[in-house]
Amino acid sequence: MTEHDRDGAEHVSTGTTKEAGESAGDTAIPELVIISGMSGAGRSTAAKCLEDLGWFVVDNLPPALIPTMVELGARSQGNVARIAVVVDVRGRRFFDNLRESLADLDAKEVTRRIVFLESSDEALVRRFESVRRPHPLQGDGRIVDGIEAERDLLRELRGDADLVIDTSSLNVHELRAKMDAQFAGDEKPELRATVMSFGYKYGLPVDADLVVDCRFLPNPHWVPELRPYTGLNEEVSAYVFNQPGAKEFLDRYTELLQLIATGYRREGKRYVTVAVGCTGGKHRSVAMSEKVAARLASEGIETVVVHRDMGRE
Repeated sequence: MTEHDRDGAEHVSTGTTKEAGESAGDTAIPELVIISGMSGAGRSTAAKCLEDLGWFVVDNLPPALIPTMVELGARSQGNVARIAVVVDVRGRRFFDNLRESLADLDAKEVTRRIVFLESSDEALVRRFESVRRPHPLQGDGRIVDGIEAERDLLRELRGDADLVIDTSSLNVHELRAKMDAQFAGDEKPELRATVMSFGYKYGLPVDADLVVDCRFLPNPHWVPELRPYTGLNEEVSAYVFNQPGAKEFLDRYTELLQLIATGYRREGKRYVTVAVGCTGGKHRSVAMSEKVAARLASEGIETVVVHRDMGRE
């Protein structure tokens, strides 16, 4: 593991609550997972994995508010069917309320599981030192003092956990694979792709995972009757793909992307941005991006197309 937990509260999904006056019989109690464990053991990675699987994730929620969150989910008309809550020592003064909240959930017959992220002292010290951050409980002492204090605080919760994952020798991808195995069921985690056209004259996209260059194709800009249009125009697109090498490039590049997508799924990567560039981001890259996106969508990859620089000229 190389990823540390983030500070602050984070709401990463939204739900729609029922109107007042609807009967309790119309509610469905959401499934609940409580994620806890040692600071630096990968709680944020575990939470992000559940988010990618469609869970409503709340980071650093005070334990006393967990029953309220479940109640709100039950009134969401099925929009919030699964809730994951990250509970840790950042909410120190609220942590003592956790057992009372768990008893309340049991009384309401809420299906809940506790996932506890564990790691060795050596691994935790190494992770905190690598990012030069103090342990939340070390105070004026050393990192190991904070780790020891946290273990004492969490010992009882660890004993109650339904799933304990030791991340001492795991990297981020391996932890995600373990979470997928527990919570993805029979469904394979989805890969979502953004195909972005851009113009090199405006700079490379900073968020691109893969970049490919279409400037080897003749530029429709130099064809007077095509210049005013974009790659979304059928005549422009036909011009681009009638050029030598265009169709072959599309075939081979999409085959490569399919191979990469298989590897991304295996490694737990859920999002990929494919950038397709030409000089101005108006003709060739736009036409090629549309075709690449269509090919990816036909392979079952959820795909959106963004034309970053179209219209800037």
